[in-house]
Amino acid sequence: MAYVAVDSDDRLEEGPEGLQFKSFLGDAGSNGGGARSPGVGNADRGYLQDQGKPAGGFWTVEYYQPYFDIDTKTVLKRCYATLLPSSSDYLSTHLNPADLYGPFWTLTTLIFTLFLSSSLGASISSFLSEPGEAYGYDFGLLSGAVSLVYAYGLGLPVLLWAALRWLGVGEWSVVEAVALWGYAMFVWIPVSILAVIPVPLLRWSLVALAFALSGFFLTRNIYPILAAAEAKATRLLIVLLAVLHAGLALSFQVLFFSYYVVPPKGPVLEIPGTGGIEVGTPGSGANGTEGAGGEVGEVVRRVAAWFL
Repeated sequence: MAYVAVDSDDRLEEGPEGLQFKSFLGDAGSNGGGARSPGVGNADRGYLQDQGKPAGGFWTVEYYQPYFDIDTKTVLKRCYATLLPSSSDYLSTHLNPADLYGPFWTLTTLIFTLFLSSSLGASISSFLSEPGEAYGYDFGLLSGAVSLVYAYGLGLPVLLWAALRWLGVGEWSVVEAVALWGYAMFVWIPVSILAVIPVPLLRWSLVALAFALSGFFLTRNIYPILAAAEAKATRLLIVLLAVLHAGLALSFQVLFFSYYVVPPKGPVLEIPGTGGIEVGTPGSGANGTEGAGGEVGEVVRRVAAWFL
């Protein structure tokens, strides 16, 4: 059998009709395949980048950095959603993934609005009661607001999360618990601003409205988690949380919204040897010749003015 040598055709390599190879990978091939196709991630939901597993230990700043990687638009949307009682599941719809910037911003803003609104409202009431008297600001209210708001907004959800973990309920994280409580306190910010109005009945109505909205929001999002526990006694925690929530609302009303305008009392008559006593009109309940009965009437009048 004879073999014939065949020369290679150089035109296959040199001519325009030769084989040409083209890459369809684009820049991804040159970057080592590091680029990924666009999709629905946290950047499309308002985040700068997708949250991965926090780096570092629990005590490092890097561990908490992903929870503060959120923009203002997303925070405002989550705050606004807490004011809608008919909204769907907040944890899965709006708080996915959970953040810590919004709760800290909400609680800190509430502290300053409580102090500023309380001081402004009290100064207005003092001016309407005694125009010539200078009002002294009570900076102890600021420390009281810090202790009360942070203890309820941060300490209570952490304790609840620890109790549920001890009972075997691990469906939510401590970040979700803090975020849920922090955003639930947003309704108190506009209420504290409107509480400057020197009308006690209006302030009581605003406090009751904020108590109902925030309480319903917390109950709707926490009860399914408690109901999923094997121990039915965990559902009793709802009662405890309701009592604590009512105590918070009452504390806000008494400590920060309890100022009122005192109407002018009767004229002061100078009686020799007494230095002057207050004498009111008949039936007014001011101090005068009525003795102890006048003092009781004055207390009743002040209490009635506080509620009405």
